Amino acid sequence: PVTAGSVVVPYGHVIGNEKWRGSEVAQKLQGKVRLIFEDGLGLVDFHLSNRTCILYISEADLVAGDEFKRRLVRFRNASNLRGLVIVEKTQISDQYFSAVQKLVVLELGMVLLPVANQGEAAQLIVQLVSVCVRGQSREQGSNPFLRKPRPQPAEPALFQTAQRIPGVGKTKALLLLQRFGSIQRLCNASVSELEQVVGQTAAQQIHTF
Repeated sequence: PVTAGSVVVPYGHVIGNEKWRGSEVAQKLQGKVRLIFEDGLGLVDFHLSNRTCILYISEADLVAGDEFKRRLVRFRNASNLRGLVIVEKTQISDQYFSAVQKLVVLELGMVLLPVANQGEAAQLIVQLVSVCVRGQSREQGSNPFLRKPRPQPAEPALFQTAQRIPGVGKTKALLLLQRFGSIQRLCNASVSELEQVVGQTAAQQIHTF
């Protein structure tokens, strides 16, 4: 099992699983982030920091059957890393997407980020790396004697996920995450609970979605 500390990610680098060498994702990442390939990453596809990693589910994985589900469950049970799940949502894989969404978000409580292709996935990874770098630099530069600022109500990846709900922009995403705390609790919220935060029309849209 991959545990935090077993892979040390140099500041501003991405460590990729050897199987991605030569892939479109790897080519698109070259020049934008410093990419190092390693064997032995186990279930993880990319490490963005010592604590955050990506598990990538391709269109082929979705069509091939349930192996990807076993991989996600094994990761969730064995790892104390924060895993973000990137899924290729295409015309072919669209029919499997709701089942993946249910497993990842509701059952495993992980963040799900849909992309159209590997190029879009590479752009997303670059954005996430910059978020991780900012987080690390804040931690390294923090003075233990200063009062800590109030924590941000939402992690960037969680915030982005919430904004993918139809009719939810930045403001509503922030309000919803402040109120419910996680995508899982947001998904389980009743229409009346949602109405208190975003009003009747938006609440109905969110609940339906």
